[in-house]
Amino acid sequence: MHKVKKAIIPAAGLGTRMLPASKSVPKEALAIVDKPAIQYIVEEAVNSGISDILIITNRGKTVIEDHFDRSPELEERLLKSGKQKLYDEMVGIANMANITFVRQKQTMGLGHAVLCAKPFVGSEPFAILYGDDVILGEKPASGQLCEAYEKHGLGVAGIREVTLEAIQKYSSMKTEHLSGNEYKISDMVEKPTPDKVFSMFSILGRCVLPPEIFTILENTPPGAGNEIQLTDAMKTLARSKGMIGVDFVGTRYDMGDKLGVLKAIVEVGLTHEEVGKDFKEYLKGIIE
Repeated sequence: MHKVKKAIIPAAGLGTRMLPASKSVPKEALAIVDKPAIQYIVEEAVNSGISDILIITNRGKTVIEDHFDRSPELEERLLKSGKQKLYDEMVGIANMANITFVRQKQTMGLGHAVLCAKPFVGSEPFAILYGDDVILGEKPASGQLCEAYEKHGLGVAGIREVTLEAIQKYSSMKTEHLSGNEYKISDMVEKPTPDKVFSMFSILGRCVLPPEIFTILENTPPGAGNEIQLTDAMKTLARSKGMIGVDFVGTRYDMGDKLGVLKAIVEVGLTHEEVGKDFKEYLKGIIE
């Protein structure tokens, strides 16, 4: 079974829920304390054993490319100031993995964005890390899915139980428990009405898929929102071969949602080695 060495990060969404901030700053570049959200996602991929990453962007998101590039002027100033540790960190950002970029020239849905990665992926399995979702924990979420793919040889979706209100905005999985945190997925539906809900399990932010998903996507008609939905293609895969659902361990933050961004900043800030202690005392004072 192929090891999963490639990942794509779709980051072409308009981020309308984060306006007006996302008008000039991509939601993927919003900072969680001192790192942009997308850096946490790239680090997760790297910590999962992935070496080649394609980030899918569109107009107005060149700041993401700049972040993962070298900055000679900044690096020179850091060295002259004796800030070796910070210099090493900045250089390290550009060298974390083989990171490339492609533009989704029309925003036609997540499925269409994934199709843009076909030349990059080739005939290998690959991970998808949604650019909206930062997932933090001791074991990287993508790594948990990669292990399941290598174990079962089937497409894998990262799933979580959500509320009825949330599942109507996401997707619903038809599941059968296998063992531990693994489930067999035989069907799914995107943005279901209450009468179409299979279970309270929804895909949240992570997948590992075989390359045959591209052929399915090329034959998938527009679905919800008149867009090509990745869920519709995965539904075909689940119905024909079955998929695995992994109820992954980790804390997910929705970076396309104002409350999600605030939660990420507060929870990461409380454990931050530089500011965590003082931030905790500050919050105590505010609450009192």
